[in-house]
Amino acid sequence: MPRSRPLDPDAVRAAQGRLLPPTAETNAREVLVAASDLNRLQIVRALASSPLAAGDVAHLIGRSRAATSQHLAVLRGVGAVTSTRSGNVVRYRLADAQNARILIAIAHSLDAADARNR
Repeated sequence: MPRSRPLDPDAVRAAQGRLLPPTAETNAREVLVAASDLNRLQIVRALASSPLAAGDVAHLIGRSRAATSQHLAVLRGVGAVTSTRSGNVVRYRLADAQNARILIAIAHSLDAADARNR
């Protein structure tokens, strides 16, 4: 397909400068995948108040420990949560990282959307 000329080259140049650079696309995709599951957003919300044991996270979101472990692995994979082990108990906490802040912002923006829809 031949490339057409833009109707407004200046506007296209300005918009092009606002696009994600290729180096950021992979991280953006991974964070959006992490945010695409409500269970993971619930986990982020729960961990925003305090660190929790993995079993307590499972209890809070009403999922099995195995399913919760998979969700926590996705969140660890994007650097949004960290874990510490004490004996046989693994506690999770939100990381002090940009991806954690992005997921918190998404979770809170859903509160605002819900309030507007009431």
